[in-house]
Amino acid sequence: MAGSAKYSRGTNGRGAAAGRGRARGQDAPAKRNAHACFDVVGDVHGCLVELLELLKALGYGVRRRREDFAVTPPQGRTLAFVGDLVDRGPAAPGVLRLVMDMARAGTALCVAGNRDVELVRAMKGRVTQVSRGMARTLEQLAAQPKEFRAEVVRFLRELPSQLMLDAGRLVIAHAGLKEALQGRASAGARAFALHGEVTHERDASGLPIRKNWAAEYRGKALVVHGHTPVSAPEWLNNTVSLDTGCVYGGHLTALRYPERETISIPAKAIYYAPRRTFAANRTLGVRR
Repeated sequence: MAGSAKYSRGTNGRGAAAGRGRARGQDAPAKRNAHACFDVVGDVHGCLVELLELLKALGYGVRRRREDFAVTPPQGRTLAFVGDLVDRGPAAPGVLRLVMDMARAGTALCVAGNRDVELVRAMKGRVTQVSRGMARTLEQLAAQPKEFRAEVVRFLRELPSQLMLDAGRLVIAHAGLKEALQGRASAGARAFALHGEVTHERDASGLPIRKNWAAEYRGKALVVHGHTPVSAPEWLNNTVSLDTGCVYGGHLTALRYPERETISIPAKAIYYAPRRTFAANRTLGVRR
C-alpha cells in the first residue's frame, strides 16, 4: 500500500527472489555465538525520518531526549546495521546519534560501510577531493559540537568490517563476504567487506564495476549486506541485499532474522540524484 510499510518473506536462500576493534584490529570480525533474533537494517545514508518509521514498524519504542535517543527493542531482539550510515542524506548527525546511543546501550550492532570509513578520513583531512554527497554530511556535522564530532570519529573508526552472529549462521558485511573470508582478520577480508569484489573498471556513469560474488556463493551462513542499491530486497544463494535506495527515493529495508522476513519503508523524498538509473517508490510519483 502506498505510504506504508511493505512486508515480504525471503526464500530458503538457494535461489533469486523478490567486538568491535580498531582497524588493524578492526579487520577482526566481531563474533557473538548466542542464538538470538536480529533486525538488520540496510544502508541508511542519513535518512533519519525513514529510520524512525522503520523502527516503529519493527516494534522498537523510540523516545527523543533533546538531540539524543532512548530506544527500547522488542524483547529478545537486537538491531544491526550494514553500514553507510552517512553520506548524501538529509540528517546524518541524527542517524549517528541514534545508532551511537543504541550501541552504547547494547541494543544495536553495526559494521563499517565504505562511506563511513570515507567520512573518518575526510574529518581527519586525509581526503584530497570530497564528493558532493560527503560534503553534505560534513556540512551537517560542522554545525554539531566539537565533542560530538570527535565521538563520531571514534565510533566509526572502531566499527568492525564484519559480524558473525548466531554461532556463525548469520554474517553481516557492508558489501557482502565470500565464505573463504568469513571470520578472517585480514586486510583482504576487510577490503572485500567494504567494497565487494572490484574489477578496477568503471561503467558509463563512472561508477566501479563489481563482480557478482553472490552468484557463486554456496556458504551455509546467511550473508546480509547492502552497498549496491537494488529496487527491492534481493535474495541470491543464501545472501540478501538490503540497500533499497532510500536516499534515492526508494525504500529503507530491514530483515528480521531468523524469520527471513523483510520490512520496507518508502522514502519521503528523493534526497540525492543517483548516477545510475534508479526508480523512486510509487508514493513519490515521477518527481525526479
